[in-house]
Amino acid sequence: MKLLLTGARVIDPSQKMDVAADVLLENGKIAGIAPELVKTINSKYPGKVKAIDLSGMIVVPGLIDMHTHLREPGFEYKETIASGSAAAVAGGFTSVACMPNSSPINDNRSITEFIKRKAAQAALTNIYPIGAISKDSAGSQLTEFWDLKEAGIVALSDDGKPVMDAALMRRALEYAFSLGLPVISHCEDINLFGGGLMNEGYYSTILGLRGVPSIAEEAMVARDILIAEFTKTSVHVAHVSTAGSVRLIREAKKRGLQVTAETAPHYFTLTDESLQSYDTNFKVNPPLRGIDDLTAIKEGLADGTLDAIACDHAPHGRTDKEVEFEYAACGISGLETSLGLSLQLIRDGVLSWPELIAKMSTNPARILNLPKGTLKAGADGDITVIDPQIQWTVDVKAFRSRGKNSPFHGREMQGRAVLTIVGGEIKYDGR
Repeated sequence: MKLLLTGARVIDPSQKMDVAADVLLENGKIAGIAPELVKTINSKYPGKVKAIDLSGMIVVPGLIDMHTHLREPGFEYKETIASGSAAAVAGGFTSVACMPNSSPINDNRSITEFIKRKAAQAALTNIYPIGAISKDSAGSQLTEFWDLKEAGIVALSDDGKPVMDAALMRRALEYAFSLGLPVISHCEDINLFGGGLMNEGYYSTILGLRGVPSIAEEAMVARDILIAEFTKTSVHVAHVSTAGSVRLIREAKKRGLQVTAETAPHYFTLTDESLQSYDTNFKVNPPLRGIDDLTAIKEGLADGTLDAIACDHAPHGRTDKEVEFEYAACGISGLETSLGLSLQLIRDGVLSWPELIAKMSTNPARILNLPKGTLKAGADGDITVIDPQIQWTVDVKAFRSRGKNSPFHGREMQGRAVLTIVGGEIKYDGR
């Protein structure tokens, strides 16, 4: 049975397309896009086409989140690959790349293959494993990059732990570059970090909480940019949170260096002022920063300094969050709120529709070298349908994710994914 999506606005940054058109899917692929295609198809294939009227909706290439924590194996009480997949499609994501900090860490072929088997069993969204840079993410010995690539990883990262050894980072960039594998850097100097609990500044002072200075992030951003420049390789900077990091990345791009970067919705939505409640749902790493940093993040998104929006989905159990602030785990369960929060950038005039979709689909596909993020004929039938007008309220009890840790509970939102199609099959229908 062919699937025909009719009456929608179709946006595809990969083709500079923004038109009113119908989209035909056949055998799991994009078969064609054209205005009023429904008239031709119905007469040509009577009774063999399932047509869905999407008037008022927006059809885009399937959204891709390149920075997700699925927790399995080892932390199934926080999330499983199945529950994370369900959260992904509910949030409009047809593909996610999962970080390696499970238990055991994804630093060898057997863990990568386990993740892929579990993803196939869930059969909801495309899951792309990211392998660890160093064994056990301990920062002392490189993993077997080629073996991990052969097993199915799409990138390398010790996310959650910085690679403090600059010589090891140099070897990682050189080896990964030769294999065509992106390296995603968790930029944090642990010595400057100093066990901080929130952004260092006015609010950390009045709240009596140890602060994390912005230079803890910026020093490592600068280091990794310099290593990439020296080795003539590339680096991707994860979860950018400070104005200084945006400036460093912008300058590196102007000098023609192969540097890409992402930020997360909470860094352009919240500031450290939110922590006055001591609510541990606002505790993230890097921490929420000040208003000047938030403004710089938006400017970095607008001018292309920041290539992608990735939610850094970090689900936790109640026992991880409902403790004293100092002992609470960092992270937000973000897959189901990422799109809703990001759509505010359009209403605020920070990004246009094509620019936002590029940062949430086309650009992540390019950075990770995935055959996704496009609606070109013959491409995989991965599609996200967005209702830009629907009003809804975030309710963590309704999350598909096992992680209910969100500072956005009760927040009023406008716009969300109402239909998620993966490989030509409807995997989520929230109409």
